[in-house]
Amino acid sequence: VQLQASGGGLVQAGGSLRLSCAVSGRTANINHMAWFRQAPGQEREFVAAISRSGSTYYTDSVKGRFTISRDNAKNTAYLQMDSLNPEDTAVYYCAQARLFRSWSPEKGTSYDYWGQGTLVTVSS
Repeated sequence: VQLQASGGGLVQAGGSLRLSCAVSGRTANINHMAWFRQAPGQEREFVAAISRSGSTYYTDSVKGRFTISRDNAKNTAYLQMDSLNPEDTAVYYCAQARLFRSWSPEKGTSYDYWGQGTLVTVSS
């Protein structure tokens, strides 16, 4: 299974970006997926997750600003990011869990496959 994240870039505070995560390889369907981020000098943190059935989960700092979604027909997950602020600057990683494993949406250890990351920079 390979994950390819894209859509990062430079945006001014208050702006928007949409990240995409395309899944390829031996997958019949997309399982639970998530976005994490890592800012310079900081640990990786959970951003948002979407279950196979479409339930969504967000960290408090992005609630109301970010929206995670998926298109199973395209094997792709998305992260729509609105009202961006400089604190959102980070490398964003998408991740997918294997089928039928135990899953806690906010825990990085719940995911088995990771994309390469895409850089989001928000200028003030």
